Amino acid sequence: MIVEVESDDDYLMISGIQHYAFCPRQWALIHIEQQWKENVLTTEGNDVHERVDDDNFDETRKDKRIVRRMPLLSEKYRIRGFADVVELNRVDQDASGTIKLEGRDGCWLVKPIEYKRGKPKSDDRDALQLCAQAMCLEEMMHVEITVGEIYYNEIRRREKVELTTALRERVIEVIGHMRELYDSAHTPKAVYKNHCKSCSLFTLCKPKWSQDHARSAAYYVKQAIKEEVEA
Repeated sequence: MIVEVESDDDYLMISGIQHYAFCPRQWALIHIEQQWKENVLTTEGNDVHERVDDDNFDETRKDKRIVRRMPLLSEKYRIRGFADVVELNRVDQDASGTIKLEGRDGCWLVKPIEYKRGKPKSDDRDALQLCAQAMCLEEMMHVEITVGEIYYNEIRRREKVELTTALRERVIEVIGHMRELYDSAHTPKAVYKNHCKSCSLFTLCKPKWSQDHARSAAYYVKQAIKEEVEA
């Protein structure tokens, strides 16, 4: 199953949704300022994706069809990217949320599957990326998708994700924030948090330095006067 997607710089990358949910500044450094730096975590993540990213992989195993690295596009939300894996499972009846495949009998349920290096997160960043992929597939295939899955390499299993209304609304909200920053070419100031240590852009971002230097000039004048008095 091949889907042709034209490149358009005005479309935001689906992968950026996960970056933005992790840290808006990280997203801006990557997608606005075009900065990127590999660390151990991103390298391991790339190794995981190399095992599933095959543009030519499209096969049917009995009642299951597997397509890897499927191009995705949403004209409604102006996002684009790839799905690591799209699974289509054949069912006997024309159930809700199924599609027909040319040259194949039965009806097929569509399910996106995202591959991640680590383990399930305490936040929603992975689920947001998966949900955005599903929203693209729904628009492209004219189908309703209610469930997706995320495979975590560290625990060696898939986690089911319910694509709820609340999750979809959160995706739309994040895309809106990304669009505002992208259109204004604005990179947010750094806010240092514990997760900064695992960020591949830590040395480029300099969150501690940026945060300390974000204080007002009045603050530094006051500090200088204080130091002079104390001296």
